[in-house]
Amino acid sequence: MIPTVVWGTGNVGRAAIRAVDAHPALELTAVLVHDPGKTGRDAGRLAGLDRDLGVAATDDIDAVLAAGPRAVVYAASGDLRPDEALADIARALRGGAVVVTPALYPLYDHRSAPPEFRDPVLEAVKEGGGALFVSGVDPGWGNDVLPLLISGLGTTLDAVRCQEIFDYSTYDQPDSVRYLVGMGQPMDYEPPMLLPSVPTMVWGGQIRLMARALGVELDEIRETLDRRALETTVTTRTMGAFEAGTQGAVRFEVQGIVGGEPRIVIEHVTRIHPSCAPDWPTPPDGCGAHRVIIEGRPRIEVTVEAADEGENRSAGGNATAVGRLVNAIDWLVEAGPGLYDALDVPLRPAAGRLGRKQP
Repeated sequence: MIPTVVWGTGNVGRAAIRAVDAHPALELTAVLVHDPGKTGRDAGRLAGLDRDLGVAATDDIDAVLAAGPRAVVYAASGDLRPDEALADIARALRGGAVVVTPALYPLYDHRSAPPEFRDPVLEAVKEGGGALFVSGVDPGWGNDVLPLLISGLGTTLDAVRCQEIFDYSTYDQPDSVRYLVGMGQPMDYEPPMLLPSVPTMVWGGQIRLMARALGVELDEIRETLDRRALETTVTTRTMGAFEAGTQGAVRFEVQGIVGGEPRIVIEHVTRIHPSCAPDWPTPPDGCGAHRVIIEGRPRIEVTVEAADEGENRSAGGNATAVGRLVNAIDWLVEAGPGLYDALDVPLRPAAGRLGRKQP
């Protein structure tokens, strides 16, 4: 068994606890929290399970890392604290741990990452012998391995489009939804996530990674952005009211330009309520989906829907993103020290889990 720590218990961390508990090769040995109200609570309850796991949450980072965990699922957010997240992850790597995380966007494609992100990780790996795999929570597999896999099914390939289409009315992360993305803010508010060059900073690595896998050179990466206002005030179950006239929907693209045309595209269509921008793409179930469209011959379209945590439908995307990360841990342990990306880490079957009782 591989002693494994889950660091953070938000939307990603809850799913990570469940995934580690369900994995036959992993043993949950500690859960790190920041909120004093969670300290001492059992990990199973924090994860939304109906049973205790016998692991009490703690805020003592020093003690947890001093115990020498073999793996760490770093589920704390890096959206608003990238430097702190990088420092935390480097610390775990220096201790020799395998670390998996969605927190460091620039390392989706580490070969193109800025030196200020890549160099501290490589130094920590060299010092402690750890390994790092970063994959997106939106989810990463929908913007790299899935489209690349499907692209090989056709005869000709003209373009690859990856879509996340979501209604965030059930999402429980108000800071990100309201302030990072700008839902419910005046239309002249400039959401940090939508500022020029920021979408490329976040998703450009996945564009470059797909280009590398497809054997093409990018001319450049471009961005498009469209925003819509709510026509009426709406009230969400988890985040309260969003007023009429404020931002209610966002649609943007990060485009990999090849031969002057957008050939590799990551598109997000995000709403706070289905009534906003009804002419934009909508998910089949009205809540959320991830879609890959291969333009070529034949034209191929694959839509993936995932449900988790009852009414919190957005948690399904989190859960599959976490599954990609957690299920890579034992492979990374065998692979040895290094900095890995989605082309290095294979998609793997759920060995030893078919028919096991669900957590």
